[in-house]
Amino acid sequence: MKSFTITFSALILAFLIFVSFKPAVQEFQGQAFYFSKSKMDLGSWGARMSEAQKKQVQSRLKNRLQKTYVLSFNKEASVFKEEDQIDAIAGATDSWGNNFSRGDQYKNVKENKLVQDQEFYGKKFLVKDELQAIDWKMGSESKQIGQYMTFKATASIPTSELTWYDFSWSDISRPTTEVKTDSIPAEVKVPEVKMTEVEAWYTLQIPVRHGPAEYWGLPGLILEVSAGNTTMLCSKVILNPEETLEIEPSDKGKEITKSEYQSTIQMKMTEMRNNRGRRRN
Repeated sequence: MKSFTITFSALILAFLIFVSFKPAVQEFQGQAFYFSKSKMDLGSWGARMSEAQKKQVQSRLKNRLQKTYVLSFNKEASVFKEEDQIDAIAGATDSWGNNFSRGDQYKNVKENKLVQDQEFYGKKFLVKDELQAIDWKMGSESKQIGQYMTFKATASIPTSELTWYDFSWSDISRPTTEVKTDSIPAEVKVPEVKMTEVEAWYTLQIPVRHGPAEYWGLPGLILEVSAGNTTMLCSKVILNPEETLEIEPSDKGKEITKSEYQSTIQMKMTEMRNNRGRRRN
């Protein structure tokens, strides 16, 4: 009888422990899905084209002008990825454009850290740097985006900081290293830093400091952002999805800073241009 009493008591204790046990609260996570639209500047070439020709060119370049992205985030970090698309011209992924497009981007707002995958002609780089500081000006305007009330904020950001992974042939003639202005003679004019005006709309209903692409630092998730000729708009938000999201930086590729990566691209493109010139001679 004594043995039975002890066993029964042990079962009761085990039951009480079981019913009182509460699983650990899942870490807050979410996903925001964005699509972007860019206006194509045809310049002087476009001035000679008819409206029908312009529409035809824009239709063929649709996948380059319209892209889709997903931002996975928790309270401290986020991963921003472009979804793969088929190039409307080549019928395959845009290999040339991929050399100068934004790679998978990890941002940690608590540690002020950027880790971005970049691939340049088959070589993988892991760009590690600080997040671009953004001096947001908070506005009083508001508007509804889906089920979320959003508020307006604006900023002026150096264009080069928004496109450091991209390339233009004009970049070759520009120095990539910083020059101390106090060492430059007064008669030499320092080139003006080109700025991009940014307009963002964020929601306090999702109080995280994340946003798409290079944008972050507002008191709520950025659902829409316009900069230059491109607008990104959030089409869907999923909070605390059933499957746990992996929000971690990549660890593959040669570690390099943003400025070092720019120098690498410019050096390689200069080499390619020079080699092409030699073949023609």
